[in-house]
Amino acid sequence: MAILMATTSSTLGSKREPATATAVGTRRKRPFLLDLYSTAVGKKYVMAISGIAMMGFVLFHMIGNLKMYQGAEALNHYAEFLKKLLYPLAPKGVVLWILRGGLITMLLLHLHAAWSLTRLNRFARAVKYQGPRDYQVAKFASRTMRWTGIIVLAYLVWHLLDFTFGTVNAVGTDGTFVRGEVYENVVRSLDRPVVAAFYVLANVLLGIHLFHGAWSIFQSLGWNNPRFNTWRRGFATGFATIVVVGNVSFPIAVIAGIVK
Repeated sequence: MAILMATTSSTLGSKREPATATAVGTRRKRPFLLDLYSTAVGKKYVMAISGIAMMGFVLFHMIGNLKMYQGAEALNHYAEFLKKLLYPLAPKGVVLWILRGGLITMLLLHLHAAWSLTRLNRFARAVKYQGPRDYQVAKFASRTMRWTGIIVLAYLVWHLLDFTFGTVNAVGTDGTFVRGEVYENVVRSLDRPVVAAFYVLANVLLGIHLFHGAWSIFQSLGWNNPRFNTWRRGFATGFATIVVVGNVSFPIAVIAGIVK
């Protein structure tokens, strides 16, 4: 009995040491934004914010290109103006490349968030619906969102190769791509019927993507009160229509000889 009491007293009086180092180890906390992005809600916010940024770019890019209807001097002057943003406060072309870098960042975030959400949805619903429920509930724009996004991405790559780098554009009179002749490059490119048809098709698909994206933005941000559904649909339809009509008018105008 004395031995048992002594043992118990000794055990209570001593401090217990952790069994392993992990018991007292502290896990480094991730930054708030990364922690938020790891959730489905965070990914939806990224999708919405990056989508808004790219929607703004698409709209203003189309508006700027409307100067094509004012002639070569107006469009070429506009292109030169973009290179001189904040010049001479910033070196010529630097601000434009900063904006391009920001746009590319938004695009990459948008693509990664879309891919991540697709994986989350697939894991959350491992078994597909056995009936026509998907096709009754989902609209055409939402069901084709993935494919229109892929085609629009391919269109963006072609657009850069065509008008920015000139590797797929019709060459100038001296046999080389003339970087400063924006108006002439547009006419030389869109004057090819196959290229013009591709631009028309790509912009129609862009409009479908924009319609569903503009509609989904409000839901992703939590602003999806049913009372505003009519307004949301009107905004999505109007925005997509303006962009598509403006962009599609360019190849049609060139093929029709209105712009030459």
